[in-house]
Amino acid sequence: MILVSGYVTNIEEKTLENNKFRQVLFTAPHSQLVLMTLKSGEDIGTEVHNDVDQFFRVESGTGKAVLDGQEHEIKDGSAVVVPAGTEHNIINQGEEPLRLYTIYSPPHHPDGTVHETKEEAMEAEKEEHA
Repeated sequence: MILVSGYVTNIEEKTLENNKFRQVLFTAPHSQLVLMTLKSGEDIGTEVHNDVDQFFRVESGTGKAVLDGQEHEIKDGSAVVVPAGTEHNIINQGEEPLRLYTIYSPPHHPDGTVHETKEEAMEAEKEEHA
């Protein structure tokens, strides 16, 4: 439910129901809430956001978070905080989808962004950051 002064939802339900690689749920002036689902063997791709802090919360699946080359196992309940300037990647190492949500601060994607697949997301990001 979108409110004039914020956003309220059951984030666990939304995350577990999500089948899209990336779906922006809400964009505020200083943060953004985004759902992500990684297929078995899929990753978000190694990246660095120089001016954006990022928080990830895993709702289901198993994988690995790589922060500046250090690997950390992640699973349901794991939280990962990625300070601006940190090279990072999230990798699904399980057989099931890795379902998570992330918060960018400040927002990183155009409000309303939906990418069905990683390939679609990579193409869109080329245009966004050209």
